[in-house]
Amino acid sequence: MRKKIISAVLIVLGLIIACMGLFPFLWMAISGFKSKTEVLATPFRFFPSEWKFENYKLLFTYQNLDYSNPDYFLFPQGSSFVGALGLTLTVALTSLVLSLFINSSAAYVFARLEFPFKKVLWSIYAVTMFVPNIAILIPCFQVVSTLHLTNNVVALILPGVVYVWSIFFYRQFYLGMPTSLEDAARIDGCGRFKIYANIFLPMSATPFVIMGISVFQGYWNSYLWPAMVVSDPALYQINQLVVYLKPDRSIPWHLLMAASTVACIPLVILLLILQRYIMQGIKITGVK
Repeated sequence: MRKKIISAVLIVLGLIIACMGLFPFLWMAISGFKSKTEVLATPFRFFPSEWKFENYKLLFTYQNLDYSNPDYFLFPQGSSFVGALGLTLTVALTSLVLSLFINSSAAYVFARLEFPFKKVLWSIYAVTMFVPNIAILIPCFQVVSTLHLTNNVVALILPGVVYVWSIFFYRQFYLGMPTSLEDAARIDGCGRFKIYANIFLPMSATPFVIMGISVFQGYWNSYLWPAMVVSDPALYQINQLVVYLKPDRSIPWHLLMAASTVACIPLVILLLILQRYIMQGIKITGVK
């Protein structure tokens, strides 16, 4: 009886915590259906008095026609919500593919190959995991500026492709793989690249999913770096465009909530589909 009571209490607590976690997102999504004045109106109302589906429709169909009136702008001239979504998705997916290949190949080198000063190089490299990303923003911007890559899609992709945590994660996974697989492949005449491509890559699905989610999420949610290197509205990422929502001098909270909800949906869907791989990857990837 006591165990049943404890289980029931834990279930109730879990539901309460889940509701608390979901409430901000649900409120944001539903506020996207409200009128401009109703979003922050008092007394508080969770559901709108009238569901305005045109708020979401406006994001995808709006065009700036009166460029002579700065108070009329919903998005900066030369930009669109659909264009920003497409570009952000392209940048995130391109960066994801490059990141998986480059970081996993570097991890394979540190895990399986022997070369001079390997331990020293890995120690130096591992230390950089503890350097905050914010600390290297200015040096990265100076490099990008020197190479004349500002207002260029390349500047949005390259700086984050090599990710030290990904290399560390893949390395730990590769260290746990049996050496007998490599030995058998060498007997059959396979070189290092074939071993990596035909054995290690196919067996890396779980760590790829885990780190892939992290990389994709990082690029999709990025705001500070794109704001530093991109000033052309045609290259705005989705979070940049959401910040610039301004059809008049007051904040359009209803459109801001609708745009933020749409921007969150791809990540929510991705995490719901792939969440079972996260714990699986943590279990199989121990620190060695």
